Amino acid sequence: MAVASPSKPVSVTRGVPSLRSLLNVPNFLTLCRLGAIPVFLSFLSRHQYSEALYVFAAAAVTDGLDGTVARWFDSRTELGAFLDPFADKLMLLSAFVVLTVEEDLPGWLLSVVVIRDVVIVGGYMMIAFFTAERMPVRPSYLGKLSTFLQLACVIGTLLRFGTTSPSYWYGLLYLTVTVTALSGVHYMYRGLVWLGSREPEMFT
Repeated sequence: MAVASPSKPVSVTRGVPSLRSLLNVPNFLTLCRLGAIPVFLSFLSRHQYSEALYVFAAAAVTDGLDGTVARWFDSRTELGAFLDPFADKLMLLSAFVVLTVEEDLPGWLLSVVVIRDVVIVGGYMMIAFFTAERMPVRPSYLGKLSTFLQLACVIGTLLRFGTTSPSYWYGLLYLTVTVTALSGVHYMYRGLVWLGSREPEMFT
């Protein structure tokens, strides 16, 4: 009676990215930006605004570099697509929180910034839940302008712009809160339009 030889194990190649591909140059720059956040906040909490500005500027440089390198060398990854905006938002929001606690920025500005981000993230998660799809996220012109103005508020605070030109300073704050609120409403509108074009998964 012939005995069948045990079959050889078949190797299965899975599409799991290697650690080397994940830790490429753009992602490394993004991780450096994340690591700079505690240093930046440490300077802020000790009112060392010049040092905090240097760290903030260095983070801005890495923000521009990682996207450029990723496009030039076609090294974009899913991890980078998540980490890059996360690092930007974390540094910006952390700066707003600390500067508000130190009474360098008004609380109403922080409230609008936080509410807008919570509404956008919460709305995105709700849409993903109801439709079982990932809504494409494309920054709007209002969103880019609000981010630019928020950056200007942080930089202006570090440069003590409010003490030298208070009238222009409050004009910047009012413009920032207005554009931030409008961008939040615009993103909500875009989400509702996208949701209205699809039948929710829970009703199918």
